[in-house]
Amino acid sequence: MKKETLGVDTIPNEERNASPNTLVTVFLGANLSLSVMVFGWLSILYGLGWWESVSAILVGTFLGAVFVASSSLLGWSGATNNSVASGAFFGVRGRLIASFVGLLLCMQYVALTIWTGGEAFAAGISRITNTESTNLELSIGYALIAVIVVVFAVFGYRWLLRVNQFVAPAMGVLIILSVIALWDKFDPAYAGTPDAYALGSFWPTWFLAVLTCGAAGPISYVTQTGDWSRYISEQASKRDVVLKTFYALTLGLSVPTLFGAFVAVAAFDEDSFVGGYVANSPEWLLVPLLLIAVIGSLGQGGINLYSMGLDLDAILPKLKRNQSTAVVALISTLLVFLGKFVYDAESAVTNSVLFLSVLATSWLSITLYMFAKAKGVLSKDSLQVFNAGQTGGQYWFRNGWNLKAVGAWITGSAVGILGISSVDYVGPIAEFLNGIDVSIPAAGISSILILSLFKAKGR
Repeated sequence: MKKETLGVDTIPNEERNASPNTLVTVFLGANLSLSVMVFGWLSILYGLGWWESVSAILVGTFLGAVFVASSSLLGWSGATNNSVASGAFFGVRGRLIASFVGLLLCMQYVALTIWTGGEAFAAGISRITNTESTNLELSIGYALIAVIVVVFAVFGYRWLLRVNQFVAPAMGVLIILSVIALWDKFDPAYAGTPDAYALGSFWPTWFLAVLTCGAAGPISYVTQTGDWSRYISEQASKRDVVLKTFYALTLGLSVPTLFGAFVAVAAFDEDSFVGGYVANSPEWLLVPLLLIAVIGSLGQGGINLYSMGLDLDAILPKLKRNQSTAVVALISTLLVFLGKFVYDAESAVTNSVLFLSVLATSWLSITLYMFAKAKGVLSKDSLQVFNAGQTGGQYWFRNGWNLKAVGAWITGSAVGILGISSVDYVGPIAEFLNGIDVSIPAAGISSILILSLFKAKGR
């Protein structure tokens, strides 16, 4: 199987031979990882009980998947990634907004994958050898996970598709083994710690979990779905592409997040999801845990790093995709070391979820609204003007930027940020609503309203 050489170019028709089922394979396998499971632990850390966490995760994931599912039509219609496809609405240069947002989202999750996978590897080795975990072991673990995901990301689409066909069943077995091992310690009646709710009371805390532990998962893929749908045959139906994306995101994200909440209830450690998982596991589970650290990182880290390479390739067209992938891998790894040894990585990563989700929600709301207005038709040649170093074309707008769409994105994102309610920051809109986080719906609704207003005024 040869290494992929295409970046954000238009995928030739002869190479578009995948089916919509590919989306299920990719997103189911890729999300069975510690970096997704950690969000289930986060819901318990917020002070919620088991069933409260389950409801928040399922509601949030369902709503997020409904919102994001249609984004796969962008890549499928334009035969390129979602960032470049958004040039039809933001302008061929304005689509750099999507590349920037996608790069930040993927960088966050690649760093989270390297962090959790490396920590699990180091902690597992320490327990097996009955020694204390050191910073050297952590560093080796981080480096090992980083190198593995880089190799698969560089080889590209078909390699990642093949590895995810293996990851899903392998991780499924490992999850079942973990449930068996920790079942005696799990209490389904666990009611959480109501006197220590993250936001002081139940409903604000529950809504925070809905967004960060549920909806943020699908939203993190808004620029990535096209990386895979662009290879789907043009003969496939739009309905099938959207439905398979919905199934893939709902199942692929809810299962590992719920499992993370299960582990948190059975083996809670307020300082580290991985630490509690490893410390409370029986010895016979330690080797499977090491496999979870490595195998699970392949899927999640691989597809995010692959997408990061495409996003940077879209920002800097002169870079080859392989070069872009190597650059972003190095940056992500440095962020992990900085987060672990200088800052509080757990706080830094989880708090960034809300802010990045707002930016992504505003962008996708505008993109899907204008995509529907265009009846789902995109000009493949006009989308590639910027990559080809040319000017003009159907999506040139004003010097390559659609200022109305850009203005709506900036304003909608600002409104969403004002609606955030987290442990470290409460915006004035959320404060007015008694601490309930409305950042994501506020960003989406306000973006479309502002865009409509701009058009009505002819600005």
